Amino acid sequence: MFALDRSINFPPVHLSEPDGLLAIGGDLSKDRLLAAYQLGIFPWYEGPEILWWCPDPRFILFPAELKISKTMKSLIRKGHFTFTVNKAFGEVINNCRGVSRRGQDGTWISDEVLKAYTALHGDGYAHSAEAWLDGKLVGGLYGIRMGNVFFGESMFSLVSNASKFAFINYVETLKAEGIQLIDCQVYTQHLESLGARMIPRKDFVEMLNQLITAGTQNFDPR
Repeated sequence: MFALDRSINFPPVHLSEPDGLLAIGGDLSKDRLLAAYQLGIFPWYEGPEILWWCPDPRFILFPAELKISKTMKSLIRKGHFTFTVNKAFGEVINNCRGVSRRGQDGTWISDEVLKAYTALHGDGYAHSAEAWLDGKLVGGLYGIRMGNVFFGESMFSLVSNASKFAFINYVETLKAEGIQLIDCQVYTQHLESLGARMIPRKDFVEMLNQLITAGTQNFDPR
C-alpha cells in the first residue's frame, strides 16, 4: 500500500493489495478524484484516512447486456414510478448515506465525501438518477460520468424495486447517450441480477483508456 502526498499521481494499479487496496492519504479534491477515476481507482473509507481501491477482478455492466426481469418490465409498463435525472442529487446522496458497503455497519459517505461529490455535481461530473412515487423520492443512485463511462457509486431504495427502476431507466438513458461501460466497482447480487459481471482489471483499465479519450470531459447538470 502506498502513501499519497500532495501530488495527484497514483501508483500503478497492478501494485494493489490482493483485496484491491492501492493507496492511503491524499484528499478528495476535484483534480485528484478525476485523476483517480480515469485510472479505475475509487475512494472508500470509514476512518480518518482516505483509502483508494482498484480491485481485480472488476465488477462492470455493459449497457447492451442489461437484464430486465418480466416483473420489472411489467412494473415499468404500469408507470408505477416516475424517473428523472439530476433532479435531486442532494437528496439522493443523503439517502445513500444510510446504505452500508462491503458488509460494514456504518455509512461510508462522510461529510467530506458529501461535500466533494456535491461539488463534482456542480461541475457537471457527478450525476444522479431518481425514482419517484406520488411525488416523493423513493429510490435512486449517483456516480461519476467521464467520456463514455459511468462510474456508479451508491444507490438506495425506500420501497421495493425503486432502485432497480432507477437503475434500469438510467442504464437505458446512458446507452442512448453513448455510454459503453458502467463501473459497478465490487460485486453485489443485486446488480448481477441486472446483468453486471466480473472482468479482469487489466481489461477494465484498457477499456477506460479507450473510452475516456477526452480526458476530464465535462457534462452540464440537467
